[in-house]
Amino acid sequence: MSSEEHDVLVLGGAGVDTIVYVPQLPLPYADSYMIGSGIETRAGQTGDFVALGLSSLGLRTHHLDMVGDDGPGELVRAFHREHGIALTEVPVAAGTKRAVNLVGPDGRRLSLYDGTRADADGRVPEATVRTLAGASRHVHVSITQPWASALPLLRESGAMVSTDLHDWDGTDAYHEAFAFDADVVFLSTTALSDPEATMRRIAEHGRARAVVATAGAQGARLLAGGVLTHVPAVAPHAPVVDSNGAGDAFAAAFLFGLLAGEPLSLCARYGAVAGAYACTVPATRAQCIGRDDLLRGAARVPAVRPAG
Repeated sequence: MSSEEHDVLVLGGAGVDTIVYVPQLPLPYADSYMIGSGIETRAGQTGDFVALGLSSLGLRTHHLDMVGDDGPGELVRAFHREHGIALTEVPVAAGTKRAVNLVGPDGRRLSLYDGTRADADGRVPEATVRTLAGASRHVHVSITQPWASALPLLRESGAMVSTDLHDWDGTDAYHEAFAFDADVVFLSTTALSDPEATMRRIAEHGRARAVVATAGAQGARLLAGGVLTHVPAVAPHAPVVDSNGAGDAFAAAFLFGLLAGEPLSLCARYGAVAGAYACTVPATRAQCIGRDDLLRGAARVPAVRPAG
């Protein structure tokens, strides 16, 4: 058993989403639409769902972020109470982060983020970060503000660090600090013209021992030790209804394997299984794959192979 108090500290990414299931994406212009499946606001942005995924797999998880004294903030607090996830909240006058997610019939999503809630008035609580990071085996840092300024503190702590660049285009300078200062880097291929080149650039200019680029139904790519391998996509056990949280689930399951000392190739298989499971769960439900189902699912998945 580790002497640390937490297995994983999740920094940032707490917030509230309003989920709207639309008849198609892109949505053609119209004066109005009747939404038959309802509109629901719930807690659960990237940090919340990574924390939930980790906790569902049995890892001791602590979440730290800026949370407002407002209705959305109470939803975030209730989310953590309900799922038994420790939350340290730092008050922020700008209010809790929020977004609107449009979800099409095929599960694809379009996210609209409220830029006025970007924690512009937030300041990283250095003492708190040092204390929590020092008591954690691993720190997963979200790219939300103001956590870029926490990266030097995390390195000082000696904890292993991961991050998710989401739909980075490979050039935006803001993401580079995260990309080059993390031991494990996740990102999506959505906005990348040359995923392999971007992955190798991250590895060459930073400290990453593993770079993982997810590509939805095309699977994922894993770069480790200079070797690029393909991670096959996993056929979901039920119909795909929503891609919200799939990347967060992938990251959580990968980190589960990493902290268990598994080979990176198996960690990636865990991620593929968890990501596929997440696509079968409506975003209005907070539900992640459990440890037993993850292990059973990974045992049925072909091993990763060299990328062609």
